[in-house]
Amino acid sequence: MTHRLLFLGPPGAGKGTQAQKLAESQQLLHLSTGDLLRAEVQAGSALGQEAEAVMARGELVSDNLVLAIVRGRLVAHGGGWLLDGFPRNLAQAEALDQLLAELNQPLQKVLLLELADDELVERLLARGRADDNEAVIRHRLEVYRQQTAPLISYYEARGQLKRLPSYGSVEAVAAQVQLALA
Repeated sequence: MTHRLLFLGPPGAGKGTQAQKLAESQQLLHLSTGDLLRAEVQAGSALGQEAEAVMARGELVSDNLVLAIVRGRLVAHGGGWLLDGFPRNLAQAEALDQLLAELNQPLQKVLLLELADDELVERLLARGRADDNEAVIRHRLEVYRQQTAPLISYYEARGQLKRLPSYGSVEAVAAQVQLALA
């Protein structure tokens, strides 16, 4: 089966790790907007410099930019895919719905990885990224609650959302992901 999936959850819940594992095991295109943006930052492009300033404040990069990146990748790829970190708000979800309808690639399932704030802060601090300090992390969690959390209700109302606790080992969470897709 060709999967077309979306991973949701707060920063540090394990979306990237689980998305990468699943993408590799199922041969899915893994679209991590965070990784794409960090690659732009590392390349030192004008876009990367703009993104770096926004991300350093714990804020989100513009919807138009992220949607353009996603469109380009989905058009170039004909198989299954997994979105990780996009959409981040209701406006993006609606824009994504339009894009997927145009491409005739409807979203099949949304997996929500959940974890308590204290665990999230601990995980993110352990990563040691330059843009991860406790103040920025707590700000990112607040931005998530304000902008991204409403997507939970959006996808739940459509019958597409599966909630997964993100506690335990990477392997234990991966097993939960596999069960949710069965």
